[in-house]
Amino acid sequence: MDGAFDYVIVGSGSSGSVLAARLAEAGRRVLVLEAGVSDRRFYVHMPLGYGKLFYDPVVNWAYRTEPDPGLNGQRDYWPRGKVVGGSSSINAMVWIRGHASDYDDWQAAAGSSAWGWDAARAAYCAIEDNADGADAWRGQGGPLAIRSSRDAAHPLVAPYIAACEAAGLPRNADFNGERQEGAGTYQLTIKDGRRNSVARAFLRPALKTGRVALRTRAQVTRVVFEGKRAVGVEYRWRGALHQARAGEVILSGGAINTPQLLMLSGIGPAADLRAQGIEVLHDQPNVGAHLNDHQGINYTYRMTVPTMNDILRPWWGKALVGMQYLLTRGGPLSVSINHGGGFFRTDPSLDRPNMQLYFQAFSTLMPRDGERPILSPDPFPGLSIGLSNCRPTSRGRIELASNDPFAAPRIIANAFSTDHDVAEMLAAVKFIRHIAAQKPLADLIAEELRPGPAITSDAALIDDFRQRSGTVYHPSCTARMGADPATSVLDVDLKVRGVEGLRVCDASAFPTLIGGNTNAPAILMGWLGAERILAG
Repeated sequence: MDGAFDYVIVGSGSSGSVLAARLAEAGRRVLVLEAGVSDRRFYVHMPLGYGKLFYDPVVNWAYRTEPDPGLNGQRDYWPRGKVVGGSSSINAMVWIRGHASDYDDWQAAAGSSAWGWDAARAAYCAIEDNADGADAWRGQGGPLAIRSSRDAAHPLVAPYIAACEAAGLPRNADFNGERQEGAGTYQLTIKDGRRNSVARAFLRPALKTGRVALRTRAQVTRVVFEGKRAVGVEYRWRGALHQARAGEVILSGGAINTPQLLMLSGIGPAADLRAQGIEVLHDQPNVGAHLNDHQGINYTYRMTVPTMNDILRPWWGKALVGMQYLLTRGGPLSVSINHGGGFFRTDPSLDRPNMQLYFQAFSTLMPRDGERPILSPDPFPGLSIGLSNCRPTSRGRIELASNDPFAAPRIIANAFSTDHDVAEMLAAVKFIRHIAAQKPLADLIAEELRPGPAITSDAALIDDFRQRSGTVYHPSCTARMGADPATSVLDVDLKVRGVEGLRVCDASAFPTLIGGNTNAPAILMGWLGAERILAG
């Protein structure tokens, strides 16, 4: 393998797989090293199978944060994909680009229109094969199939959307279209009843070109340098250490693994590296800093009508929907649990939505740290209305726990560590109750179970969301791109400043966190990143 490749990409996730495909399309030879296993697994491809993957250490890094004061001292659980396709192989498949202004923020941070909304919109149109068709905002004919928002959803989605309208939130047929605000059904990365991960849409076709090689269960331990130039990587595979050399090294391990690998390779805060016995190659205090993530919470209701709990909890129901899926690729197992959603503003003076809604005709009690890690439907007809903040101001960081590359890093999330984030979440949870109080949804609700009608004061509501909130799995910005070297790790071309031959292309490179699910922007990062890399 030594010297046979133009690029070695560390990680086959949402950015890495797209990047590999785009580089191969341009005639480059690429080696992709993936620490995880193959994605050729039944529960990976069955859309609702991600409930089985949520705590599975075979396909999941299954990280835990440090005890978080913002979450009443609890350790949050952070699943991340340890499998070909990365987190796109275990996520909830919701396709959200983000607000157009998010990319104005990227352009301002990067100091280049290459990352602005015009470039992003054109790229998304090229990426998408949107089942609802193409227009000035959406694309059709691209490599990534997007399930129609008009496809059948659970019957309770209609009264949910009607209740949102009654609460003042307009109906929106496409959150990725001309406007984001409103309530409606989600588009999903599902094709023909199967998960449409980046492995399926990008990497597998690229492997057939003969210009991309993939090695699984190959965990990179450090970047190999000659002087200050990256010339390859060291990785463990089949119990032995190997080296792969290439013209350029690209890290696409995600917002946790990429800063960890940079630090293990001597690039990071000098004092922290020395404390772990790591020789400092380049003192870069921004590596691991600026961690930003969306925090979410569900309000749970017992219903007077059946929900997905009624069919997914009993053994006979599981057998029935299992047979339906095996025979037809249809039924409840063929879609995500997130059928409906929306975006709203907690303050009408805001110029863009600052909260995202999730509607699930399903309810479960999320296990906390130390409890049995299993997801099971509640033993009653239940539904959940959840939300997450779009642009939290709280910042955390990733640190090395040791110089052992196989040890998990320390994740300091710092959730709800600013007054701004607490205040907007308080307003947001009140809006959930406002939606639930509207007809026709209110007529179908028997009672609010979580947090329950006794929780009414501001202090009680704040304590409740500190107790029950958690990540919605969108960590970003830990090796961010920016025009200002004092506050960023990468330049506009995704090059790591202070060294040569090394780039980062994944969610850690986001200049700012996008207001929405991060799978689409991570795919965009791979698509646009390839353009920057090929430009030199």
